[in-house]
Amino acid sequence: MDTANTSGLSDYEIERGKPLPSFLHAVTETRLTVYLVKHYKELYEAFPELTLDTPGKSMTPDISVYRKEPIDFSQDVIKRKDPPLATIEILSPTQVLQTLIDKTYDYFSFGVKSCWIVLPTLQSIYVFRAPGVHEAFNLGDVLSDPNLGIQIPMNELFAR
Repeated sequence: MDTANTSGLSDYEIERGKPLPSFLHAVTETRLTVYLVKHYKELYEAFPELTLDTPGKSMTPDISVYRKEPIDFSQDVIKRKDPPLATIEILSPTQVLQTLIDKTYDYFSFGVKSCWIVLPTLQSIYVFRAPGVHEAFNLGDVLSDPNLGIQIPMNELFAR
């Protein structure tokens, strides 16, 4: 059970500095991660909740996509200092969309090549290929990210 403090935020939100995720958020994050790992495992790694050491602050996208590389299990990293190729943010029910749009500017200035914003209840994904430059993909479309060479059938992500 979540307990709320006097400001109305849950312990989760205070500790992590981000909104409480929901069922649709979890389903979408899982499906996107699994799809990327299954279909692009030779090229990329998809890491949920990996903290990035961006200039001036730390940020934790829902999913970070990195080029495939050997993993050294003898050394752990708390915060990645190198930018991922892509970040994926999933809108939570209590979150303001503008917050996620603002994050894309921070990610691009860190060196990220693509930023995705996912709206689960609308079954849509916005792929930003540069600050303020995006394309929307909806149910029935095939998402295409030209910066990564990734294609994802939206019907597969949002299947009932």
